[in-house]
Amino acid sequence: MPVEAVVFDIGNVLIKWNPERFYDARLGIAERKRLFAEVPLHEMNLGLDRGDPFQASVYALADQHPNWAEEIRHWHDSWLQFAHCDIPRSIRLLRALRRNAIPVYALSNFGIGTFKVALEAYPVLAEFDQSYISGHLGCIKPDGEIYQHLETGSGLPPETLLFADDRPENIEAAKARGWQTHQFTTPKGWAARLVQAGLLSKEDAQ
Repeated sequence: MPVEAVVFDIGNVLIKWNPERFYDARLGIAERKRLFAEVPLHEMNLGLDRGDPFQASVYALADQHPNWAEEIRHWHDSWLQFAHCDIPRSIRLLRALRRNAIPVYALSNFGIGTFKVALEAYPVLAEFDQSYISGHLGCIKPDGEIYQHLETGSGLPPETLLFADDRPENIEAAKARGWQTHQFTTPKGWAARLVQAGLLSKEDAQ
């Protein structure tokens, strides 16, 4: 089935997001592991992705763990250092698809507050034809509801969507709905997949 639209995850596909890197630099690997073992940071972040308030949620968790309060607050105060750089070739691929008049959508687990910060730092995130952001929708990947939002909003059959995401559980959920998929590991591999699908020439995919 020909691809009619391309769907990008954002974190670690267009923007590198790695809180462990930030804490390793501050604390060292051993202390960072202890922090993450003692404090449910990723669970709190899933709440953000579902739409929980950014600063209030982070600071409430800090109040619950006073021994780690300063480090926890960095999840809000230094968040942009978690999303520490973009992935240039992925951005070039996004723009090449748009030049070829291929509709391009974002489907991402992202909080309301964190997406606002990311959008200010990385204006490329405003270049999608439509963005489906979990915090605004109140549901997250790999739950089927968020995929349904995109299917309904785009009006396209699932089998005509090509989706890139770095997390295997999100890819499997899309496959189960009939989407075409690519598990993102490198921009080079994603470029080759887009060429294989006939969406970009080799020159466009550089």
